Amino acid sequence: MGGFRLGTFTPSVLLEVARRDGRLARAGLEVTEVAVTSSPQQFASLAAGEYEAVFTSPDNVLAYHFLSHNPLGQRRALEVVAALDGGLGLALALAPGASDVTALAHGPLGVDVATSGFAFVAYALLERRGQAPGDYEVVALGSTPARAAALLAGGCAATIVNAGNDQRVASAGATLVATVAELGPYLGGVLAAEAGGRRDARAARERLADALVATAAEVRAGARERDVVEVAEDLLGLSAAEARAHYRVLCDPRHGYVPDGRVDPAALGTLIDLRRRYLPDPELAGLEERVGEVLLARAQ
Repeated sequence: MGGFRLGTFTPSVLLEVARRDGRLARAGLEVTEVAVTSSPQQFASLAAGEYEAVFTSPDNVLAYHFLSHNPLGQRRALEVVAALDGGLGLALALAPGASDVTALAHGPLGVDVATSGFAFVAYALLERRGQAPGDYEVVALGSTPARAAALLAGGCAATIVNAGNDQRVASAGATLVATVAELGPYLGGVLAAEAGGRRDARAARERLADALVATAAEVRAGARERDVVEVAEDLLGLSAAEARAHYRVLCDPRHGYVPDGRVDPAALGTLIDLRRRYLPDPELAGLEERVGEVLLARAQ
């Protein structure tokens, strides 16, 4: 069975459900999740061959494939193997004790990096509530679990959370102000990799995508509730009530798993519009017409 290193921000419930029911083993895959600290680190490690693939925001794929002015300072040839989810409950959260976004007068907005897709979501949700970029401080705090911990420890006044971290901070007294669904259709997570490579590596990525998409379809159909809740408790450390709430998010057609692995062009359009709004770049011109070059056939 081949080893497969996967760089992820938050441990993946989808991957673990596929592992526990034997789907990964039947696909001949032994997948090891490696926690990433930030999106620049994730893509630097991917470029260095430390991961076979990553779970990441498609905005990262667009930035590192198409744009010269990305955090690595160079373009990479990337590919999206499959769409995974609509954001997993991606939401703007305020620190415990804060009742509205004016809390940002007393503390910063925590982001992965200030020029990443999740940060753009935060900016848009705040702007809809009267807080324009420049009205508040922004600090880079890395991965979603790290930002969630900082929110609860007083390290930031607000941040963007998802993937069970939203349930955890809400239970600890944080306020979830709004979700990304307010901004339109959204694609939150994809399975992505460096383009090309050895034939056996490409085949392994395709088998992983098949296993994940099949599992996602079962979850969305309501067939795996017990498994998902158990994994969410074990893997994410959620309480039973939090795990059940997370399961409902995963089944939600706006936020949850993508049952066919295909990228919705309208959801990609939301990401591109956000990037144009908050980080204009001439290289974004006509991106909607070019984005197909990073999508493998199964993702289209």
